[in-house]
Amino acid sequence: MTLAIPGRPGAARWLSAIAPLPSRVGAADDRTRADAALRRMRSGESLLYGGDFHNARQLLAALGRRLAPRPDARLAPGEAFLRERARREEAQAVLHRLLVPVLPGWRIPLPRAPDAALALAEALGPPPEEEGLLPLREVLGAIGAHEWRRRGVLVPALGARVHPHHGVFAPVRSEYADLVAAELAGRDLSGKVAFDVGTGTGVLAFLAARRGARVVATDSEPRAVACARENAERLGLGDRVEVLLADLFPEGRADLVISNPPWIPAEPQGPLDRAVYDPGSRFLSRLVEGLPAHLLPGGEALLVVSDLAERLGLRPASFLPDALAAAGLAVAGRRTAAPRHPRSSDPGDPLHSARAGEVTTLHVLRFRSP
Repeated sequence: MTLAIPGRPGAARWLSAIAPLPSRVGAADDRTRADAALRRMRSGESLLYGGDFHNARQLLAALGRRLAPRPDARLAPGEAFLRERARREEAQAVLHRLLVPVLPGWRIPLPRAPDAALALAEALGPPPEEEGLLPLREVLGAIGAHEWRRRGVLVPALGARVHPHHGVFAPVRSEYADLVAAELAGRDLSGKVAFDVGTGTGVLAFLAARRGARVVATDSEPRAVACARENAERLGLGDRVEVLLADLFPEGRADLVISNPPWIPAEPQGPLDRAVYDPGSRFLSRLVEGLPAHLLPGGEALLVVSDLAERLGLRPASFLPDALAAAGLAVAGRRTAAPRHPRSSDPGDPLHSARAGEVTTLHVLRFRSP
């Protein structure tokens, strides 16, 4: 797909993997002020920046502040959630309209632009052979993801770093891994088969493998599969963790099934959102329904679920107990953890009241006795 560049002959290739092709493109530079830019961008115009790269970043940040959701104590938690999602959806659409030029080799021809070639190649693949355009926000996202991948993220429960790939949710919330690590502590899983469903970076699979299990981990996202395989090799667990591309379960049955499914029943607004948002709770429902067919007799499942959806009024408190009962599963034990991420203690967050009380629970599930 190509589009005209203001003030230049010819057309440029549209390089974005996430933003729609702009309907019209105008020019912006170091003289462009945030309020004027916001009016133009809200009207549907995309702005191609022709000034200093750092100034473009400052303009993007100023636009983001103007579009940020604001708390409203008068709203019920569910209403606050819907308001926040609507504001974030608008912000995502608008902010992707600030564009930068990109030359062959993933080079950004703006003063003080960083060398983003490796980051953009990781995110978008081989470099273009002709000039193109990208949203600045997408460029910065690729650079940030590259730094996450290069440095890694320390997972205390593993005592090691995992390295998330672009488009794979980083394990920055430690509650779920801590709960699984505590539940597996002292267990000898030698000779056991474990499934990790929706593995992401692979953290839960690695915890089970370190207890001696042979683990088959699955994910429906090819980037996550590649990421988990790479992390398994980094940690010396490549011979004990097999990572497969699968919609949900791998074939066969296991002694132990582990999963930390997405916990909010709403539509994702981007690829990373799929780790958090589960439209209609379909992933959770299918996971629970499928457990009886994938657990060996005497097997267990460790299901880690946040109650934020219930606190926001997005799902009834009876949803999970009813699903477990319908699948013939009983809760044999529980472990809980309070949130420790920054948003849970930020009174400026529109969902602060719900986040502050959020509880993440590990449910130990077994077949219900007849």
